[in-house]
Amino acid sequence: MHSIEWTGTHIKLLDQRALPHESIWIDLYTHNEIAQAISDMVVRGAPAIAIAAGYGLAMAIKNGVNRTEAAADLLASRPTAVNLHWALERLAKVPSHDVLTEAIQIHKEDLAINHCIGHHGAPLLTGGVLTICNTGALATSGHGTALGMIRSAHQSGQNIHVYILETRPYLQGARLTAYECMEEGIPCTLITDGMAGALLRSGKVNMAVAGGDRVANNGDTANKIGTYQLAVLCKAHNIPLYIAMPTTTLDRECLDGSHIPIEERPPTEIRSVQGLRIAPDNIPVWNPSFDVTPADLITAWVTEKGVWHPPFPI
Repeated sequence: MHSIEWTGTHIKLLDQRALPHESIWIDLYTHNEIAQAISDMVVRGAPAIAIAAGYGLAMAIKNGVNRTEAAADLLASRPTAVNLHWALERLAKVPSHDVLTEAIQIHKEDLAINHCIGHHGAPLLTGGVLTICNTGALATSGHGTALGMIRSAHQSGQNIHVYILETRPYLQGARLTAYECMEEGIPCTLITDGMAGALLRSGKVNMAVAGGDRVANNGDTANKIGTYQLAVLCKAHNIPLYIAMPTTTLDRECLDGSHIPIEERPPTEIRSVQGLRIAPDNIPVWNPSFDVTPADLITAWVTEKGVWHPPFPI
């Protein structure tokens, strides 16, 4: 399963807004189209948007666009995930005629990173595993980070059952993680976000796993909104919480979580569900897309280099 294809001339993206009901591939030919696709969440997940932006910069150069301006356009598409900045910074060091080759290399490297995270993280998982958002093949080059750990555990025959938080307001858990698990035959159960505490108290969950869009130098981790409250609940119920962390998401220049910029999404995502209005039209809305989990609530960070236990290496 994958969501990004480089055709040799342009990029094709699986429109994740249409899943799980339709599989629609969109052809994009300019960096502006890719920036808009990232902003509109046609493509989402920190590793995936970095890959898409890499190809976007290559296409901008091919189309004769000023590469500095193109990079700025792509960088502005979503502010929280550091992978986007990391990829564009890496490409800034490459001559224009090599940008496409380097973008393809970033794409390939991400898949290898995912498999390494799965290898290191799978042995940590057993029994009931609670997860939030979508951190699988759809959010990466393939396989996934936190869901990659689950996928690797399932493939190795471990006895696991995944509990999937729906992840309001965009429903990445209900629409995408559930879709991936069902497609691959991974035993799973979908729950609403408000059921997490009751589920943890029931004794059905042995651990929780989540991804990370930006990890500060002290281990504070920004991830999909709802991760912080999940971490608090895990602490209260003595349940370990593991963060799948490609080292590309580690921002050593960010001292702690208070310095992580948090993207706010449009109010319509709260007032409606897939176009169906569920709230008064003019009700004020606060819609941060991410929250920050303090490092002291995290049991370990699973990287492609191994499992990092506290204290977070500085």
